[in-house]
Amino acid sequence: MTVLFSQTSIIKTHLCPNLCSGALQSFETQQEEGAARASYPGNWSSTRGGLCCSTLKLVVGGVVVKYSSSSVDMEEEGGLDSDGRTYSSRKEMWEAEAGEDPNGSDAKSIAKKLEWYHKGVSYWESVEASVDGVLGGYGSVNARDVADSNAFILEMFNECPPGAGDLVALDCGAGVGRVTKNFLLHHFHEVDLVEPVHHFLDKAQADLGSNGTARGSANSNNPKTHRAVNFYCTPLQDFSPEAGRYDVIWVQWCIGHLTDHDFIAFFKRAQAGLKPGGFFVLKENIAKNGFVVDKSDSSVTRSDAYFRDLFKQTGLHLQKTKLQKGFPKDLFAVRMYALTSEPRIMSAPPSQPTRASRRRNQPRKIH
Repeated sequence: MTVLFSQTSIIKTHLCPNLCSGALQSFETQQEEGAARASYPGNWSSTRGGLCCSTLKLVVGGVVVKYSSSSVDMEEEGGLDSDGRTYSSRKEMWEAEAGEDPNGSDAKSIAKKLEWYHKGVSYWESVEASVDGVLGGYGSVNARDVADSNAFILEMFNECPPGAGDLVALDCGAGVGRVTKNFLLHHFHEVDLVEPVHHFLDKAQADLGSNGTARGSANSNNPKTHRAVNFYCTPLQDFSPEAGRYDVIWVQWCIGHLTDHDFIAFFKRAQAGLKPGGFFVLKENIAKNGFVVDKSDSSVTRSDAYFRDLFKQTGLHLQKTKLQKGFPKDLFAVRMYALTSEPRIMSAPPSQPTRASRRRNQPRKIH
């Protein structure tokens, strides 16, 4: 399932690299934070509270500049829900919303977690099976979303060239097949779709044709070239991919429905589905700080720092990350993350690449 969420007023402040702007600035590593302290000497202090997990304050020439730092205890990062309730930590939130805690194996906790997932699927079962429907009324962002996803996957193929043979992708939270049809089939010979909402998946299969090839595509006369193959009507928390099948597992606008425990378990389990050298791409909404719970569809929008903390717990390596550009300003920021089983060294591109060598590494593009 795919969806964009409008921002609540409490998180409309945008990140700004200007150190003297008075805006929030996120440091992705402790090294970046240390460099900022060294480059801008002044009266630094640290406070904690509210939605910001920690605030570093710098006074330069009488101007107070505030920064949000990710180098804090992530378990204590707070957030809020769409009804305005605030939570002091993610643990408090998950216990309240989904009955999840480290020892949450009793019947009451299990029932509450099942209710969390049932409510999410029920919400989407009432939504029209269309691009505009799965994008929450923002169907106009489709082209820009696809363009930035295209650029990101090509950068990853350049840094981590896929192996020989047909390329295969898994589209997680596939919805009506928007990402598969407009993006993945342009790069992969075969794409499998996994989606828990029946009428979304029925629409995807109908639009992609009985042979799995996107109708109206340049390859529609050659279904063996680029085609959708398998359609799994299964929620991600219950899905286990076929071992060693996929070059890329693409997860977009759906992971917010998974609890932290199931998020970590999914990525650990799904690693078995990757081919040697394969990787995940997670593309998701990003909260400014902490998290925001959407009560209507049982989903959580996590901060960048929150995601990075979960990635560490999966054992995956964050190979590359990039912000989506060009979306309406009233939407959450969207970020892409490429995750690998182990760190990769960027491949040096050949000085004079030949057409033949390109064909070995990538399938033909659909024009």
